[in-house]
Amino acid sequence: MCGIWALFGSDECLSVQCTNAMKIAHRGPDAFRFENVNDFTNCCFGFHRLAIVDQLYGMQPLRIKKFPYLWLCYNGEIYNHLTLKKQFDFEHQTRMDGEVLLHLYSQFGAQKMASLLDGVFAFILLDTANRKVCIGRDTYGVRPLFKLLTDDGFLAVCSEAKGLTQLSHTMSSPVNVEAFLPGHFEVFDLKPNGKVQSIQMEAFHCCTKEPAHAIYDSVERLPTSFDEETVKSNIRALFENAVRKRLMAHRRIGCLLSGGLDSSLVAATLVKLAKEDKLQYPIQTFSIGSEDSPDVRAARKVAAHIGSEHHEVNFSAEEGIQAVEEVIYHLETYDITTIRASVGMYIVSKYIRQKTDSVVIFSGEGSDELTQGYIYFHKAPSARVASEDSIRLLKELYLFDVLRADRTTAAHGLELRVPFLDHRLTAYFLSLPEEMRIPKNGVEKHLLRDSFKGLDLIPEEILWRRKEAFSDGIMSSKKSWYTCLQEHLESVVNDDEMMKAHVTFPHNPPPSKEAYYYRQVFEKHFPGRAQWLSHFWMPRWINATDPSARTLSIYKPEKDQ
Repeated sequence: MCGIWALFGSDECLSVQCTNAMKIAHRGPDAFRFENVNDFTNCCFGFHRLAIVDQLYGMQPLRIKKFPYLWLCYNGEIYNHLTLKKQFDFEHQTRMDGEVLLHLYSQFGAQKMASLLDGVFAFILLDTANRKVCIGRDTYGVRPLFKLLTDDGFLAVCSEAKGLTQLSHTMSSPVNVEAFLPGHFEVFDLKPNGKVQSIQMEAFHCCTKEPAHAIYDSVERLPTSFDEETVKSNIRALFENAVRKRLMAHRRIGCLLSGGLDSSLVAATLVKLAKEDKLQYPIQTFSIGSEDSPDVRAARKVAAHIGSEHHEVNFSAEEGIQAVEEVIYHLETYDITTIRASVGMYIVSKYIRQKTDSVVIFSGEGSDELTQGYIYFHKAPSARVASEDSIRLLKELYLFDVLRADRTTAAHGLELRVPFLDHRLTAYFLSLPEEMRIPKNGVEKHLLRDSFKGLDLIPEEILWRRKEAFSDGIMSSKKSWYTCLQEHLESVVNDDEMMKAHVTFPHNPPPSKEAYYYRQVFEKHFPGRAQWLSHFWMPRWINATDPSARTLSIYKPEKDQ
């Protein structure tokens, strides 16, 4: 996890540039570099480093002797960098995984470079020889990237929007900061006067020989044997490989453990592989919740079963309420369910940073979207519609769960890794017949659960534990976290404000006092930026008035709650 920042075509003074670049310092607490491009006017890079791979040569912008005209700032991990190095016989100067981007770009150009990468990434590449700038982002947007491009030829790029919103550059058109779309790359011409013009923007399909289409649209070339036992064996193998490739790190590895299916499978597989690889330390797992939290009890059972070094962080409603504004600032969103779920993740990440030496953190994000894990999928009108909604959720991850997971961990200088969003695993799972992927026997994620049945990887009661949203499971079913928030905010927002909410906030008008407060805080830090969120996350096919699963008629709490 790092923070990248760059300006092209800017005549901002140095102090203004540095001030804006420093707004994402939390993403890389180990080192900082700000560098103007030699003999190339109006171009500069800012880089905040979290040292994970190659402690000696890890600073950026990255340059190597073979390509002195290329400058690279990137945030991410390229899991197949050694495979690519061997395949194309590249001579690497460093041990940095990102160096392979320079070799690929030089040999193949931007489009093929992006399509060959297996990993998560956001990059800014400057080619001074050809006066080109290229930026790109991984398929699911696991690593964040924002851009600002004006009609008068000014380009700014940053890991988080907050590093761009206060640029004081004199522009003839309004400043429009927007999220760079996942699974895309864009090439810009850098004119002799230093101004920038976009000349190419395309989607790419990572790490395959397929055309440059979204990964969801090109799964038909995958193996077509759908024998149930073969499918389950393939899922296990692909998932284990997804965890294994993410062990690439020179810093201690830990795992968030909510006690739900997804994080439990990740943690158990991580512990298993760490033992096989003979890591010199035990894997630390982390859960958060109140004393009567069902998540905390479940996580405790999993940790005992897999033998991790387990940490429990006590969560109180009062502490959570106090953290809300800070969380919204880091998230850069006002989405209701995202904020609710982020508070606990933000607090546990703060604990990890302050109390332990784990820096690379695994988690289970992406599984619900991929495997139809939300309980509203029980109400899907057909397997085809359910499959379409699963793909929609994956495409929107960068607005919701992936955004939450990145910002809450990066706020405390941690690096997040998400095996369920591995390209090969997602492509294979989406290639399976639609009927195989829907809830079965009243159980969501049935195929995933059944794939690990009888292996004793995690306790069977956890393997078949009902879906519980993280923002709900951190407190008891008797009084949910969202209930505590709503009770507190009832007196903060008055009835008159709510009556005028659709006038005050015409884009995504807040449906509740809780949502109204979130929007107020968001507007305080990011005035006029409501368009960053296209819509609120909400369940489908059921009469939902709140994003919490506990408000749905089909929600069934565990018996021991």
